[in-house]
Amino acid sequence: MPDRTPSPRVLVRPLLRVRQLRQYTTEPPTDDELGAIVDAGRWSGSSKNSQPWRFVIVRDADVLKQIHDAGLPQMRSLATALAAIAIVVPDDADADSIAYDEGRAAERMLIAASFLGLGAAIAWAVPTLRPLVGSLLGVPDGWFVRTLVVVGHPTPEALAPKSAPGMGRLPRDEVVFEGTWPAAPQDAGEST
Repeated sequence: MPDRTPSPRVLVRPLLRVRQLRQYTTEPPTDDELGAIVDAGRWSGSSKNSQPWRFVIVRDADVLKQIHDAGLPQMRSLATALAAIAIVVPDDADADSIAYDEGRAAERMLIAASFLGLGAAIAWAVPTLRPLVGSLLGVPDGWFVRTLVVVGHPTPEALAPKSAPGMGRLPRDEVVFEGTWPAAPQDAGEST
């Protein structure tokens, strides 16, 4: 009997299909969908299991618009959004570790949204925008928002391919090396 176990590449293919989608319909995500997405972030791994994050689910259209207007171009995905999840992190001396953990949570939430058939994008609050975001979301002193995961039902335009099939990433042989970084090719005029 032939082995019907899918290949490793087939099994990870859903992850390869996750991408940022930044245009949303007027249908908001449900409470259950947002709850599942936040739980995916909450259960992400973190350094020493510190779980440095807190999450604020934002549905207030006026707040989303204020953040969008003040934070362009990094906040462009909020233009049509009806929901976002702000990742609130401590303003801490262990900033590199926290930023790494924050990125893990954000990417997990992006993947969770995709698994639910939703679109999502990761939006960045540049340092000059962070006080406004913190004020709008009631973030206490010693904490700030750098990342918002914007969530919604994607429009047909958002789902349209942005590049030709197979052209969305650099060729594998340009970014994946076996064992060591490849030696630079020698100039044709050099002798060895």
